[in-house]
Amino acid sequence: MPSSHPTTTQIARRKPAVPPAAPAAGKAKPGIISEMATQVTQAPAVDPEVKRLMIEEAAYFRAEKRGFAPGCELQDWLDAESQVELMLCT
Repeated sequence: MPSSHPTTTQIARRKPAVPPAAPAAGKAKPGIISEMATQVTQAPAVDPEVKRLMIEEAAYFRAEKRGFAPGCELQDWLDAESQVELMLCT
């Protein structure tokens, strides 16, 4: 009757389940950090009209949350603007 457990030879042939944490010395792609930074900084910008609509909607929901009480419209807009800026990471 064959054993259901793998032999030492079968175990040695398997690829590791988790890749090594860092590439071996000398095999790393030169400038990978700067390449990634370039990709992040070259991300497409959000259309200004879309951004304004996002701020407008966020300000509306802030006003709604406080019952549309008058006198805080500017603060609602500024808070919404900050919220959208953070969300877009610009």
